[in-house]
Amino acid sequence: MTEARSEAACDWTVTGMDCGSCATKIKDAVARLPGVSGVEVGIMSERLRLTLDEAQTGRDKIEKTVRALGYQIAPRATGAKKDFVLPGAHDGHGHDHAAHEDHDHAGHDHGQKAASAKGDDSGHGSPGHVHDDPADRGKRWYQTAKGKLVIFTALLLGAAWIIEYLAPEIGKWAFVAACLIGVAPVAQRAFAALRMGQPFTIESLMTIAAVGALFIDAAEEAALVVFLFAVGEVLEGVAAGKARDGIRALANLVPKTAQLIAGDTTREVPAASLTIGQTVLVRPGDRIPADGEIVDGTSGVDESPVTGESVPKTRGPGDAVFAGAINTEAALRVQVTKGAEDNTIARIIRLVEEAEEARAPTERFIDRFSRWYMPAIVAVAALVIVVPPLAFGQPWDTWVYRGLALLLIGCPCALVISVPASIASALSTGARRGLLMKGGAVIEAAAKVGFVTFDKTGTLTHGRPQVTDVVPFGATTEAELLAVAAGVETGSSHPLAIAILNKAKDAGVSALPSQDAKALMGKGVVATVGGAAAYVSSPRYAMEHGGLDGIGLRQATIFEEDGKTAVAVFREKTPLGLIAMRDEPRADAKDAVRQLTAMGVTSVILTGDNPRTAAAIAGSLGLKFEADMMPEDKLAYIREIGTKDGVMMIGDGINDAPALKQASVGVAMGSGTDVALETADAAILRDRVTDIPATIRLSRAAMANIRQNVTIALGLKAVFLVTSVFGLTGLWIAILADTGATVLVTLNALRLLRFNPEREA
Repeated sequence: MTEARSEAACDWTVTGMDCGSCATKIKDAVARLPGVSGVEVGIMSERLRLTLDEAQTGRDKIEKTVRALGYQIAPRATGAKKDFVLPGAHDGHGHDHAAHEDHDHAGHDHGQKAASAKGDDSGHGSPGHVHDDPADRGKRWYQTAKGKLVIFTALLLGAAWIIEYLAPEIGKWAFVAACLIGVAPVAQRAFAALRMGQPFTIESLMTIAAVGALFIDAAEEAALVVFLFAVGEVLEGVAAGKARDGIRALANLVPKTAQLIAGDTTREVPAASLTIGQTVLVRPGDRIPADGEIVDGTSGVDESPVTGESVPKTRGPGDAVFAGAINTEAALRVQVTKGAEDNTIARIIRLVEEAEEARAPTERFIDRFSRWYMPAIVAVAALVIVVPPLAFGQPWDTWVYRGLALLLIGCPCALVISVPASIASALSTGARRGLLMKGGAVIEAAAKVGFVTFDKTGTLTHGRPQVTDVVPFGATTEAELLAVAAGVETGSSHPLAIAILNKAKDAGVSALPSQDAKALMGKGVVATVGGAAAYVSSPRYAMEHGGLDGIGLRQATIFEEDGKTAVAVFREKTPLGLIAMRDEPRADAKDAVRQLTAMGVTSVILTGDNPRTAAAIAGSLGLKFEADMMPEDKLAYIREIGTKDGVMMIGDGINDAPALKQASVGVAMGSGTDVALETADAAILRDRVTDIPATIRLSRAAMANIRQNVTIALGLKAVFLVTSVFGLTGLWIAILADTGATVLVTLNALRLLRFNPEREA
């Protein structure tokens, strides 16, 4: 009999990762342990996730392994929906932690405590490759552990130079001491990685180079290399921290407290404790603490922190508001409609946190490349050291020195970080403007888009059609027609249904009792109204089922030629009448199509509406259209054009979900359903069609940035590999080149944080 496997999904916060090789080192070490599978490490989200068979390996073993590599680790609340706040979101900035103690945050940013509890700090606080300490966030560089390391090694180096000047006969030994003291903790971590089957790490290369330099009587240069290595660590940490800050700042958009209304009084409570149905008071100047609906008051609401929309919008009773938006004018009473774990900001953060898992194909290729590149560099360095002296009688000191320089040049940190740093910056820039993309794979696909297909209702149009005409047939009155139609549509959230229900309400007509309502996908709705089946459907479906005659069809055609959507209301074989509605295009739709055309992208409307209505909308916007499309037709069309070029599908409804999934990139509008948002690869939080070209523009800028980074990383490596072999550059230039390349690509990636995707090139 086989033993039952006790597998569990595990989730930790890992602090201290500042480049791609850090993530690779952790992933490889943990993946070697028995019972571990599905390892995912996010550099920017500082997250380690895996599936663990605890019968083979305990969680404490995972934590011990990570700490041995020189990082801090603390568990997250696995599977808890409330575990949405990015690591460090509330740490080191003077925020109220008490408000979060009961909300599954115990695992966040307490790596230091966790480490001390185990009695194992793995050398933190000592000189060497010291990683970011959570307590260092918000401090100046010289106040951090890495900064103190730089100062310490600088003092060692300075002391050695002074000793050499005052007592030349012992100066060499001062440099030897400075080098050994500085490199000792680095060597400790190199040995820890070696024991875990990772001989090719930056720490091991650094240790070999420093010790090797001592053996060839280059103690002064060895000490300088150790110092430059420490400086590089500070620069990498600062750059990586800045890349994270843009994303981490999202968590601070939601206020920590809220004014809960209880009867005639208000009391301050943690915002995270709010539950659906409670009512809060939002004073002028305050941020709204939860997603909700205004029940009393009218005010300007600045939604820019959430959507990037700079102009405040007037909101009143019945209007929905976002957590994090700012109330600008008058007091509002807001009823909470979503818990803290499901509000808009929480969903954005979850999307961004999980986005690192959807890695770009370019990133996956570079990871594979770096795995054989580093051993290859070590092999080449060994040949450079051995072959010239043995085969050509060259001096050993010269070629050992050049081989050691090659080792330092060979570290692929800059190459490995080049893609995730750009992706993280692009995700952060998009999130600040309400453009959400679920990872690098989506960014890369969006950059290659040649076709954009739009669903009409709710995307190109406002999605709020209004009834323009009510035409009853025979003895049916207008009130009877509206009563039946409203009965069929009761409970539906479809824009056409809402238009009919609003018309009935305005006309003072009560909907007839109904039950057993069923959607006829792409055709209409049927329900039992007044004891018999009643339909609200497309004119074509009504014709096929005896619900519309020739005269009625001609009237429907006239409506459609005017750009209106006509629906037929009928019972079995008995036409009752027609209702016509119009949904106006969004003000920016035409400009969005113009921008897409200028970018070389073809735009097409895919709609279930008839060709006449579709032609009226498409003609006014200047794009192509495909009409009378069922969900399966949209799917087939996208599959067909997807063989020619990348396709982006924009939709907002449940019936768009299959097409969103089929497209190279599926984009859900902010007003869309949860199903569309979950299915889509990207989401637009503000209902602006011009955000579609902005998303493509941002993706193209990110991919251009990635190409620049790869060129910088490989170009510098190639130049200094050659100069090192020919003896033109030495050890200190080698480490400076390696660190410099890493810092350059990270700083280049940070340029994306200032990129404005709304500005046309």
